[in-house]
Amino acid sequence: ADPMSVPRLGAGSMGGMLALPPGNGPHQVGCTDVMVGHTRQGLFLRLFYPCLPRAGATEPLWIPRSEYCAGLADVTLGRRWCSALLSIAIGSCKVPVSWNGPFKPRSNGYPLIIFSHGLGAFRTLYSSLCTELASWGFVVAALEHRDHSAATTYFCTAEAGTEEWIPFQRVPQGQKEFYFRNKQVHQRAQECVRALRLFQGIASGDSVPNILHQHWDLSVLKDSLDLTKAAVMGHSFGGVTAVLALVKEPSFRCAVALDAWMFPLENLLYPEVPKPVLFINTEKFQTPESIAKMKRLSSRNSQTRIVTVLGTVHEDQTDFAFLPGKLFSRVFGKRGTLDPHKALAITSRAALAFLQRHLRLEEQFAQWDELLEGVGDSVVPDAPFCRSHL
Repeated sequence: ADPMSVPRLGAGSMGGMLALPPGNGPHQVGCTDVMVGHTRQGLFLRLFYPCLPRAGATEPLWIPRSEYCAGLADVTLGRRWCSALLSIAIGSCKVPVSWNGPFKPRSNGYPLIIFSHGLGAFRTLYSSLCTELASWGFVVAALEHRDHSAATTYFCTAEAGTEEWIPFQRVPQGQKEFYFRNKQVHQRAQECVRALRLFQGIASGDSVPNILHQHWDLSVLKDSLDLTKAAVMGHSFGGVTAVLALVKEPSFRCAVALDAWMFPLENLLYPEVPKPVLFINTEKFQTPESIAKMKRLSSRNSQTRIVTVLGTVHEDQTDFAFLPGKLFSRVFGKRGTLDPHKALAITSRAALAFLQRHLRLEEQFAQWDELLEGVGDSVVPDAPFCRSHL
């Protein structure tokens, strides 16, 4: 499709063309951005958390800056010059959460989820899922990886006001994709571990300055995190990142891998995955090779589960599922037949049931245990597959 013909539609309920759903859990949700360190070895994440109600709360932009539109145009359309069109279409869309909203303390501590984005994505593109999880009582740290797999990202150098941008990088000509992606997945998994270390430091009373100066003090988390209940989660490239993070960090109790792209993980590591994984696949993405790798893990751990949500495509596990059909199809091609709100409900409930089981939560999420066995409308065990490209 000619990207010049992307329609300019009227504003939706949240402004712009996208209307992301609010969380369905008992907690209101706040979010803030956190950047620590002045080098690439620091961390950048968006934090979603239960918050207190606040009159006149503002909502953050879904695409935080115009540079991200340029990165998305390059990755999804192959034409960076389309960024102005994307900015018109989605630049004013907002996330239905309270920006820098007051944190809601909890004496017995919230469980923590570290979230890893997919190839060509960034920290805000899973806001619907992260909001849903936070509304049920989780603190969710959505990372923005610095391995050149994000559509774009940046860090702030020690020199005042100076930003250094890290662009998306395709596999260099003449280099085998496996070796390029394998190096990236190890960096990504290590960033997940460093994120957990960040919150362990905060819980221990370390002073962690947020160099973005959001006027949101990270120390409010000190007595409200239960880091014995930490999980790692991700989509696509982030899904396999979550699996590898289990190998690198014993403190992660389990992983949830959404439509995981298993290709970058070396075979030697499969016997080393020590904890249970929930694989939630879409119907139109996986390959026989990828499924075989998942089944290899499930054969070694009886608590690992593989389910497929019928009527869904790869992008249905991202916020893009909530774009109007015409724009979605111009950018991504054929969309899934399952309503995106239902797909989000199935994915989040299956994840919550799995997290309750393996983080030993005192919640009511076991009501959705059947989803873990592939029981229920639109859900099947294991995984049908269809060859596709990432």
